[in-house]
Amino acid sequence: MVDLEGLLSGQTNTLEILFLLSLVTLLPSIIVMMTSFTRIIIVLSFLRNALGMQQSPPNQVLVGIALFLSLFIMQPVVGAIYTDAYLPYESGEIDGETAVTNMQLPLKEFMLRQTKPSDLNIFLGFAEAEMPEDPLDLSMTVVVPSFMTSELRQAFIMGFLIYLPFIVIDMVVASTLMSMGMIMLPPVMISMPFKLLLFVLVDGWALIVDTLVRSFH
Repeated sequence: MVDLEGLLSGQTNTLEILFLLSLVTLLPSIIVMMTSFTRIIIVLSFLRNALGMQQSPPNQVLVGIALFLSLFIMQPVVGAIYTDAYLPYESGEIDGETAVTNMQLPLKEFMLRQTKPSDLNIFLGFAEAEMPEDPLDLSMTVVVPSFMTSELRQAFIMGFLIYLPFIVIDMVVASTLMSMGMIMLPPVMISMPFKLLLFVLVDGWALIVDTLVRSFH
């Protein structure tokens, strides 16, 4: 006699393993596209360029800072996914489809809080769909690109504001060098120490981190 129960159990375990492998494969894309990572890493890149340093801090350091800040910001979302999706599925209270639905809800709620209505309307128009009564009923194919568009806009606005004080220093140094006749001396070489001094005096890293964390309402 064929052990149907054991066969079905083996197939279920195989499907779970395939699902987990697929999730691990997509995890980098999920982190980049559905969390606070994109805004943070872009702002940090703008900061490094504004300071005039191309290799310091290194890319690995910036990515590490962005990852751990993202983990801190996304902690409530991760906790909700663990409580509402993983634990009930692990205990057999819900099936896989319900677990995936419950997993999406905290992510949607987070992304919709950061998404501008104008960006959401653009992709609703592309999808030829209308806004439902409950925004959480929106498809992820609409929410994710809308969220990413809003994140890019916000990151570039923050990057522009970061650039302003450093541009002023560059202009002052360049004007001073020209008035002294030192045309051949690169202004960046002289302005960089002043930029670093200003950044250290105002406790720049604490200000940047505080602004980034508070920007996710």
